[in-house]
Amino acid sequence: MRASFRLGRVAGVPVGVNWSVLVIFALIWWGLAASQFPRSYPDRPVILYVLAGLVAAVVFFVGLLAHEVSHAIIAKRNGLEVGGITLWLFGGVAELRGEAKDPGAELRIAGIGPLVSFCIGLVFGAFAIILAQVGYRGLALGVLAWLAGINILLAVFNVLPAAPLDGGRLLRAGVWRWTGDRTKATVVAARAGWVFGALLIGLGLWQFLAGVGFGGLWLALIGWFLIGAAAMEERQARMGSALQGVRVGDVMTAQPQTASADMTVADFVDRYLFAYRHSALPLTEDGGRPIGLVTLDRVRGIPPERRSATTLAEVACREEQLVLAKPDEQLNELLPRLNECADGRALVVTEGQLVGIVSPSDISRAVQRGSLRDQMAGDRR
Repeated sequence: MRASFRLGRVAGVPVGVNWSVLVIFALIWWGLAASQFPRSYPDRPVILYVLAGLVAAVVFFVGLLAHEVSHAIIAKRNGLEVGGITLWLFGGVAELRGEAKDPGAELRIAGIGPLVSFCIGLVFGAFAIILAQVGYRGLALGVLAWLAGINILLAVFNVLPAAPLDGGRLLRAGVWRWTGDRTKATVVAARAGWVFGALLIGLGLWQFLAGVGFGGLWLALIGWFLIGAAAMEERQARMGSALQGVRVGDVMTAQPQTASADMTVADFVDRYLFAYRHSALPLTEDGGRPIGLVTLDRVRGIPPERRSATTLAEVACREEQLVLAKPDEQLNELLPRLNECADGRALVVTEGQLVGIVSPSDISRAVQRGSLRDQMAGDRR
């Protein structure tokens, strides 16, 4: 999930918002201002309902951000890189690069988010109780009570033992500690997520067909998302197992053809398009230092009339966007970084000089070989 715009940095982590978050924000605001608050606190001016709903929605998303920031901070303390935090339709996601080193780290990273949400809910609940005890019955009490309930509900929902929820991570940490097998633990958590998602879809459709309301469709949508995310986690876990022990140098294409950044797109089409069997071409200078990467998709986007006046440097994945790796690096450690450049390739360097390239097809072949290896090992057992 990509950010549509950036808000800045919190605790050193880039924070962004996807446009889809506006949908849930508007639904929360409208639901509180037009329904819940007027029903619970009648006969107030409309503007107060609108302001109360706006404040509640904004503070809720601040709490959601605190939930994700806590994941990021603990992940960094446990040796993981954090690419950023994005708020979107279904809440928030912290982009963690790499895997927890042990079940304890997994437990800490996963558990902190629900704990923060629960504590936020308790704080708002305490303020609501204090106001109620002194006899206050205004809209502020409704805002505090709603924020208390929604944050506690968020914490409880997130600890349900199903991937990709935080509870799925907690389940994975437990199974990992018990079996010593990270892949098996991930598969167990992912399948629990699949089952939970299917239950949500069934419950949501039942509610909708029974005429309870459109909330059932929202439950079904969440269930559909959970099933997709859980299936993706299982695939990634099996791919990680297949690539266990495989180094970047084992799968890379050595000494790839290169080109100059000053070459025009027209020259590239004439000289390389049919003569070069790969779909990506590194750009180098100073005898082999990589400074860019051109793919056929990028070239295809240049109109024919502009190709003779456009250089490869203008269409290439720029130097600061390149994913660089070393030949002795584990392939599993490289995979999370491949999303940093939209072209999905990594350039392999030794002492700053290009020695190879890793493409999606190279990784696919490695996965197939690794899966066959695991299958044959299982047959022998």
